[in-house]
Amino acid sequence: MKLHTLKPAEGSVKSCKRIGRGTGSGRGGTSTRGHKGAKSRSGYKSKLGFEGGQMPLQRRVPKFGFKSLNTVTNKPLNLDVLQNLATEFNLEIISFDTLVEHGLVSRKDVVKVLGRGELTAKLNVSAHLFSASAVEAIEKVGGTVTKL
Repeated sequence: MKLHTLKPAEGSVKSCKRIGRGTGSGRGGTSTRGHKGAKSRSGYKSKLGFEGGQMPLQRRVPKFGFKSLNTVTNKPLNLDVLQNLATEFNLEIISFDTLVEHGLVSRKDVVKVLGRGELTAKLNVSAHLFSASAVEAIEKVGGTVTKL
């Protein structure tokens, strides 16, 4: 190995085109920015949604309604999902941690158990909220309901 045989590693050097280094480079003059206008000036930064002075779409579209920042949305879980979980993993106790562990909900979710589907396994279910039909179906089979 000699100094004149050294080369940079494959893919480590980009073949970047040198811009604004005189007319001989082929990219002098306007330096690929075109003629005049805001984009040709130094220090140009486009604002988000700026459309060249035209009224931006965000301001053209009519606005109505109200969205509360304090809205709590529930993550619905039906009885058939709980039944599948119980049979697949042979569970008798389904807690919030179990649901998170199996990827059905995330830690931040507020879980509401709903009454769709058939429940045959005797389960001890703990969640934040329950519908009346879900409570009835779980207790009918002999399970228990625990609110978090």
